[in-house]
Amino acid sequence: MSNYSLKAVDLSKNFGRRLIFKNLNFEIENCGVMGISGANGSGKSTLVKIIAGINSPSGGKIIHSSDGKEITYEKLHNYIGFVSPYLVLYEEFSAWENLDYFAKIRDVKFNNDKIEYLLNKFLLFDRKDDLVKTYSSGMKQRLKFIFALMHSPELIILDEPTSNLDSAGKDSVYKIIEEESKSSIVILASNEENDLMLCSKELKLENYKNNK
Repeated sequence: MSNYSLKAVDLSKNFGRRLIFKNLNFEIENCGVMGISGANGSGKSTLVKIIAGINSPSGGKIIHSSDGKEITYEKLHNYIGFVSPYLVLYEEFSAWENLDYFAKIRDVKFNNDKIEYLLNKFLLFDRKDDLVKTYSSGMKQRLKFIFALMHSPELIILDEPTSNLDSAGKDSVYKIIEEESKSSIVILASNEENDLMLCSKELKLENYKNNK
């Protein structure tokens, strides 16, 4: 069981005069799946980037804690795994080389057993030595999941996690989410009904767009 907690305090975001959301508060502890829903362009990706420490809010703050101690921004990448369609892979490397390279960048142990397990889980083991440029969009999306999970993160952030996936790929993702949510916090941003059915709690961004 994880001792991780994530808290948003009076969070707001504007792009110029355009309000994305405001007065957003939530707290999730230990494990489980929280959904972030909203129409395309509603700010789902903006919010998950703020949670992941990639973007800054216009107001308020996000607090990450583990074992009761607040995590500094510099160490946040050791605790989170992030999946999104806009993350970039190295096309001229094989899947295995990509994984090895990112493990070195993150300064985390390259766990062969864990990575082979994930490659099998996401149906990529037989293609692990092929260049990523030969992968389909769905295969690249599944490889991003392996990047996110290879260091056993306590917080897993998924932005449109089933985009570009066929039925088999979606089933693999749903099983992984169910499995990981038993010991980690999973944040799932999507407007897909089947994705949101996995969530025990849902944050609807349309409720945080009132300028008043």
